[in-house]
Amino acid sequence: MTSTVSNAPATLYIGLMSGTSMDGVDAVLATLDDSAGAPALQVLQHVSASLPAALRAELMALNQPGDNELHRAALAANGLVRVYADATQALLRQADVPAHRVRAIGAHGQTVRHRPGAQAGGTDATGYTLQLNNPALLAELTGIDVVADFRSRDVAAGGQGAPLVPAFHQQLFARPDVDVAVLNLGGIANLTLLPARPGADVLGFDCGPANALMDHWIAQHRQHPFDVDGQWAAGGRVQPALLAALLGEPYFRQAPPKSTGRDLFHAAWLQTHLDALPPLDAQDVQATLLALTVQSITRDLQRHLPHCAQLLVCGGGALNGALMRELAAALAQNGMQTTVGSTASQGLPPLQVEAAAFAWLAHQALQGRPGNLPSVTDAAGPRVLGAIYPA
Repeated sequence: MTSTVSNAPATLYIGLMSGTSMDGVDAVLATLDDSAGAPALQVLQHVSASLPAALRAELMALNQPGDNELHRAALAANGLVRVYADATQALLRQADVPAHRVRAIGAHGQTVRHRPGAQAGGTDATGYTLQLNNPALLAELTGIDVVADFRSRDVAAGGQGAPLVPAFHQQLFARPDVDVAVLNLGGIANLTLLPARPGADVLGFDCGPANALMDHWIAQHRQHPFDVDGQWAAGGRVQPALLAALLGEPYFRQAPPKSTGRDLFHAAWLQTHLDALPPLDAQDVQATLLALTVQSITRDLQRHLPHCAQLLVCGGGALNGALMRELAAALAQNGMQTTVGSTASQGLPPLQVEAAAFAWLAHQALQGRPGNLPSVTDAAGPRVLGAIYPA
């Protein structure tokens, strides 16, 4: 999926995604073709761009209350958009495509608060979701129309505002013959459940932490940004007392629709549980964090799609061999006959899926079509998502 697009017949879009792992930006150049009815998507180019260390640190810090947040958040948004713009220019250079041929950019922004629904001490039951972004600056820097702020309309309609990718997963991965699930392993793990039964609702929700805590722990103890192939975790031993304490978090028992993020699953949450136990070996904690991800996903699949025949995994966690092996083993041990593999088997590599989803959501917005699924988010109904910033 790295060919040039000199003869591309369909409309070109760019999708930009920086997720809760905060390890960088994934950018895709894709075609969307409506000629067959439902939009058909093909990724033509993919670029990954790292976040500068200082910007990543600031985005991490802005996930928690701090001094002078409004000013710092505005500057961080500008810095993120400059990474977005650089990634966009790299896509265009590599594909040999001029900016004027791209219909729009779908830019998700960086989530730093996600609190839909009633808030303690508040008088408004709507809640909010906040993604740092400056789409006006992105339009200026690229000369391309930008669609952004996808989550707010769903939250305004009483929804969770997340996850938004299940509608996209339904278009690409649903099958009429078997139940399929799509698992995104970013900072947070989220599932899309695609039942084959006619008329059955698509479901989607956040399961709990995936890379966020594992990346934090190995960075703290080994000074690595992530656990390559899960090798450090694979060499540790799962600590049952810690695992049980972590799985005792009420969020795991909450029924969908539900969504979460670093607001809940952050370093202090983990440290609170560790402080309640005797000292543990750091590598064993890493193994237990991997087990937490596996167990929370396995429980949710058993509970909500017990006859799942195929689990398609995307996001950075799909490249974690230990995590993928443990997930397949846990499903088998719990009696589920589920084939586990990455979305690459369906023609879309795991690091491209979420960026492609926001290219698709931009297309939906410009066509005046809904981008959410009320069965997933619990919004009052389908809504057109995103605000448009003309270049």
